[in-house]
Amino acid sequence: MGGRTAGSAAVLGGLGMEAMDRLASRREAALEDLVAFLAIPSVSSVPAHREDVRRAAAWLAERLERAGLEGVRVHPTAGHPVVTARSAPVPGAPTVLVYGHYDVQPADPPDAWTHPPFSPRVADGRVYARGASDDKGQVLMHVLAAEALAATGGIPLNLRFLFEGEEESGSVHLHDFVAAHREELAADAVVVSDTPMFAAGVPAICYGLRGLAALDVTVRGPAQDLHSGVFGGAVANPVHELARLLAALHDADGRVAVPGFYDGVREPTPAERAEWARLPFDEAEFLRTTGSPRLFGEPGYSTLERVWARPTLEVNGIAGGFAGDGRKTIVPASATAKITCRLVPDQDPVAVVDAVVRFLEARAPDTVRLEIVRHEADPGVLTPLDHPVVAAARRALAATFGREPVNIRMGGSIPVVHTFQSVLGAPTVLVGFSLPDERFHAPNEFFTLDNFYRGTEALVRLWLALAGRDGAGAADGGAPRGGEKEHTP
Repeated sequence: MGGRTAGSAAVLGGLGMEAMDRLASRREAALEDLVAFLAIPSVSSVPAHREDVRRAAAWLAERLERAGLEGVRVHPTAGHPVVTARSAPVPGAPTVLVYGHYDVQPADPPDAWTHPPFSPRVADGRVYARGASDDKGQVLMHVLAAEALAATGGIPLNLRFLFEGEEESGSVHLHDFVAAHREELAADAVVVSDTPMFAAGVPAICYGLRGLAALDVTVRGPAQDLHSGVFGGAVANPVHELARLLAALHDADGRVAVPGFYDGVREPTPAERAEWARLPFDEAEFLRTTGSPRLFGEPGYSTLERVWARPTLEVNGIAGGFAGDGRKTIVPASATAKITCRLVPDQDPVAVVDAVVRFLEARAPDTVRLEIVRHEADPGVLTPLDHPVVAAARRALAATFGREPVNIRMGGSIPVVHTFQSVLGAPTVLVGFSLPDERFHAPNEFFTLDNFYRGTEALVRLWLALAGRDGAGAADGGAPRGGEKEHTP
């Protein structure tokens, strides 16, 4: 494989080398599988795609069975299915839960794609399709890595697989599913590949995620749209009033003006700040990828600190009145805004939403009616960098990419990570292989195939490292043995 480094063959031993050779010989088949998976439009947030999501779950279950895994099940939920599987039991070995999601974001706007989003296109060392990078490509890598080991001597630890179909629509039912199956899913640690590398050729271990809280705010005025020539100036305009409320949420520097919003915020440590400052971060390139004229943000913090370690409140969209071609001279009946807050440890997401609601209610005039609908509220999470599974991931990534991985946080949210910590008591390590510019959630999403192949190799190395089969035992940073917890089969 392209990611091998000097001496890696001796460290891997027979099982690892045979698995690597199998991966190398089956690249074309792996790409065919990826294309087939990506062709299924499993958009979880759009009801019209409900059957497509089920079809993706069935495809994934069949692929897990073909990989030689056991106990493959498609679990119905009140929403979309959850797919689970496990490797053959290895008594005394550690148990690791692998999480990913097979649902994808909507492909809107479709006319912004240079190729149909669910007709995968392979070109220039990339595969273009919705879900290529987030997260189908990375889910399939875990299946391929497990298959390579299962076919060449056996998986040397206890792997559990949990793939959901609702991550892109809030993971609404997953917390209850994990709680109901906690014995079946119990593990020493959780590994997730749903994050990017820091940059091309720079692998990363993500140890922190921001949480997420969401609400919809609607301002209602007249019972129906009114003629602006007859009623304008005599009744309040809901669009105007909503705009005033939203503008009050921030000061001129972008700091959230809601009292109590920053309560409990954990500042990055001096060591974290120093490590982040040494990262090969190109601020000009970061700005270029945004298309914005210049960067903006809370004073006193670097760009990475703002997106990794500071909470935010964003207005995601506004709807109200007439926005079509031509003119319609009205006072609109209502206006709505969608708001999300990205939260950091140790903020209380419910308390944050309470504070935002109080702020808006106190400022809404009595000439309109204010309606607020609360949605998910999930806290931010951190994983201890001194955990043995982090050490194993570090060795696997270094051996594959030829350089030490960097430690990063991410500004995004994966709500189930907090569930794993609170329900299973298992720390989560995020080891992702996409790149920051791969347009996930945007038109023309793609996945770099070199990272697809090398990342699969890294996962094989990770399973060997966690099993103490990479030349480093538990005494010098290997994984915890399964006997240390009541988590082994």
